[in-house]
Amino acid sequence: MLRRVGLTDIKNFVAVSAMLATAGQPRESELTEVAADGFELVVNLGLLDPRYCLPDEAASVARLGLEYRHIPVDFKAPTEEDFRHFEKTLLEASGRRVFAHCAANYRVSCFVALFAEAHLGWSSEQADGHVRRLWEPDEVWRTFMARVRASRGSR
Repeated sequence: MLRRVGLTDIKNFVAVSAMLATAGQPRESELTEVAADGFELVVNLGLLDPRYCLPDEAASVARLGLEYRHIPVDFKAPTEEDFRHFEKTLLEASGRRVFAHCAANYRVSCFVALFAEAHLGWSSEQADGHVRRLWEPDEVWRTFMARVRASRGSR
């Protein structure tokens, strides 16, 4: 008997809250589970690189009746503008279930941590702990997070 794919089967899946979940790149079958679980918006921070993305994720998500936003973030050079676009997308999606992903949930974990500090009342320690449950950011990402925090007047 085949085992049904579930959300927790998605690479590095994290349920941040009832309204927000993050993960690495989902497979087609896993996107079906995202839709079945009631998510309404899929946000992809990964690049369109055939080594680790679906051939046409936007079309796959649309076929499932979900909205899709692609905010390509260069893993080696994230920008504050990238983060502001992500932040605006989440704020506009208020009240809707959002599934955000990238290749491994590294970019997304940092973006969600910064968003949660600014909008969900997380402390910088909570935010850093969220990130570290998935990875230890390199210098590029530590510098990026410090820059975003400084621009917002936090740590």
